[in-house]
Amino acid sequence: MTKFNLFKEIIIVDKLLLLQAINSSKVFGINIYGAIKYEPFSDKEILIYKGRHIPEPTNALVPKPTPNLESMLGKNYQLVVDDDRVLIKAFSNWQELIGVNMPRASYDDTTADGVAEFSNKELETIGWHATDFDVNYRTLVELLEQKCEGTLLCIEQEEPYQFSGLGFIADDAEAKKVMFEYCQNIITEKLKSDSDFARDELDDDQVEALKFFELS
Repeated sequence: MTKFNLFKEIIIVDKLLLLQAINSSKVFGINIYGAIKYEPFSDKEILIYKGRHIPEPTNALVPKPTPNLESMLGKNYQLVVDDDRVLIKAFSNWQELIGVNMPRASYDDTTADGVAEFSNKELETIGWHATDFDVNYRTLVELLEQKCEGTLLCIEQEEPYQFSGLGFIADDAEAKKVMFEYCQNIITEKLKSDSDFARDELDDDQVEALKFFELS
């Protein structure tokens, strides 16, 4: 998986298309590649902005100043207008972006508790059964981030170290295969070499997990 670190990334947007989206009065988003997207957003679309601009009512007696892009997108965005492009840094809006992207994320790694589940039902079933043999979600997430295609939308800085992220797996079928085979192998090894997992002392959940991983 590829990290998209909002502390470092600058998103480049076509100024004309952005203005058209703002003037449309529709809910729109800007994805990590700088493309303008409208609701409904596609599965696993990753947005650095979501909103709708509603112009203030006009009043001939009290004219309003023409709003600028900064006020339209919000104070948590740093913008630079460069001819026909708008350059955006979005890390200051991270807390809002968690909520914006959570419905399409494969897993949530934004809290101190770490990853607790996968949004895909089949991946979650694998993770749930794996815990019976002390294979935790952190191990599985690190496996997926190393072996599978996808994007980790995050804020990460070194000093002081800070990390918070949302994972978007590109191919759930590939992820399922990688996770399933990994769990098969590691559980097989535990059965052979770890006395805590002697076959004749397994509990009902562990026996069920063996059946799930086709090891019974």
